[in-house]
Amino acid sequence: QAQLVESGGGLVQAGGSLRLSCAASGRTFSVYGMGWFRQASGKERELVAAISWAGDRTYYADSVKGRFTMSRGNDKNTVYQQMNGLEPEDTAVYYCAASRRTDPPRSPNDVNAWGKGTLVTVSS
Repeated sequence: QAQLVESGGGLVQAGGSLRLSCAASGRTFSVYGMGWFRQASGKERELVAAISWAGDRTYYADSVKGRFTMSRGNDKNTVYQQMNGLEPEDTAVYYCAASRRTDPPRSPNDVNAWGKGTLVTVSS
């Protein structure tokens, strides 16, 4: 069964850094775009960053541009998100997602596989 497993969340002070990882198993995700979404308490799930199947195209939400960097491992079945300059507003559950296509996902409607999420808490 296809599975996405996130790791790397935790508690960090404002201005700190975290690196999220997502490992895919069960089927190959290497030909699909991948994304990181997040959902804060009481808010809708939103796209944070996304990457194409080849890793040559990326997309970032305006709120994280210049602070977050998404990348793919050489095997293309692992994706990462380096998060620097974290702010309390970044506090959320972060979900790894696989697109239905080779393009980066741009909304939850583009996703056909989700991880269970990892909690990121940024204290002020």
